[in-house]
Amino acid sequence: MTTSDLHTLTGAYALYALDADERGRFERHAADCEACVQEVRELTATAARLGLAESAVAAPELKNRVMRQITTVRQEAPLPTPSPPPAPDLRRVRRTRGLSRWALAACVAAAAAFGGTAVWQHERARDAQHQARDAERRTADLTAVLAAPDAKSRTARLAGGAGGTVVVSASRDKAVFISSEMAKPPSGKVYQLWFDDAGTMRSAGLMDPHRTSEAVLLDGNVAKASGMGITVEPAGGSARPTSAPLALLDLPA
Repeated sequence: MTTSDLHTLTGAYALYALDADERGRFERHAADCEACVQEVRELTATAARLGLAESAVAAPELKNRVMRQITTVRQEAPLPTPSPPPAPDLRRVRRTRGLSRWALAACVAAAAAFGGTAVWQHERARDAQHQARDAERRTADLTAVLAAPDAKSRTARLAGGAGGTVVVSASRDKAVFISSEMAKPPSGKVYQLWFDDAGTMRSAGLMDPHRTSEAVLLDGNVAKASGMGITVEPAGGSARPTSAPLALLDLPA
């Protein structure tokens, strides 16, 4: 395979369509070919945009029906086989009366515990509903930004050979950051995204510390931001950057 042949494999490499041997030869070639690296980065970002633009969100009716059934459907225990009652033992009647008081108290305690469990289950189901709705809304907003007619993107090379693309839609006043092959953050740390408002950094959300490639809808409006940055922060994020930025990208005009 000649060098000119390797130049034509950027698209296949970006879509993981090469076998192991071809992929290895292309990666050795790309180590000394900045043009191929840049083209792969742009093609990867474009593929991510196209894939997300064609994503479909499940119908709200299906989700609502499933979440309702979680709180109302309970597994039934098998019924015991009835047996004839034993003949009463008059010598135990008095002792049984005393034990029945303890049994009644136990039943009351069990009923109270079950009631608390039912409330806890209901709250968990309600929280799951809210999380599902929030995830659907963010996915819809992210897709809308990537598919917007006025969407503009800018791609940059990040530390360690990773790629990053920021996509902005002025009509929606939103931005999306697409990462590719980023190293995982140190244990107990997370990548935090920021808007650069004329030198003042405004938090724009956190990235998933377990993923090296993802598309993230930045929190907040683009407003007057001129760029965005990425820092390493403690898990949960910070109100202000606590480390030097790993990357600073100008937003596309």
